[in-house]
Amino acid sequence: MKNKGCLISLGVGLALIVIVVMTLVGKYNAIVTLEEGCDLAWANVETVLQRRYDLIPNVVNTVKGFAEHEKDLLTEVTRLRSQWGEAKAAGNTAGSVQTAGMLENALGRLMVVVEKYPDLKSNQNFLALQEELAGTENRISVERRRYNEAVARFNATIRRFPANLVAGIAGAERRSPFEAAAGAAEAPTVEF
Repeated sequence: MKNKGCLISLGVGLALIVIVVMTLVGKYNAIVTLEEGCDLAWANVETVLQRRYDLIPNVVNTVKGFAEHEKDLLTEVTRLRSQWGEAKAAGNTAGSVQTAGMLENALGRLMVVVEKYPDLKSNQNFLALQEELAGTENRISVERRRYNEAVARFNATIRRFPANLVAGIAGAERRSPFEAAAGAAEAPTVEF
């Protein structure tokens, strides 16, 4: 009878251990899945940023022909494009995010400059490039939002109990969402 009680206690203990282990494994797998989702969402952001990066030389060269004296702005756009490419190549996510925001502001100022040049505004090549750039900016916005949603899900999961225990053991750390660059809330202005 005593052996039967020991076997039952042992069985219950083993069942509890199996339940705890399975719960922890499930939490670990959920964290891994969410982390991969964050990486995928960031890769999508980089894809549309790369599209912008590839499109900028065409826009700059088209505008250059019409707006030679806007050289400083065109130089800034080109410089920021290069900085973004360097940050991406180095795997510097924070630098890529910061430069992308500054580039977005410079492109906004460039589009304001375009308003000064009626011939440029009616140029078919420029109109097509402007449409491509606008579409790209919309895609960037959508992918940033998706990335931020993935980061929010991941961060919430690794902070909840018992996933926070597993996250601590696995070394999972909070991710930073994509934030607008300083001054992005202000509309670009160009003085004539």
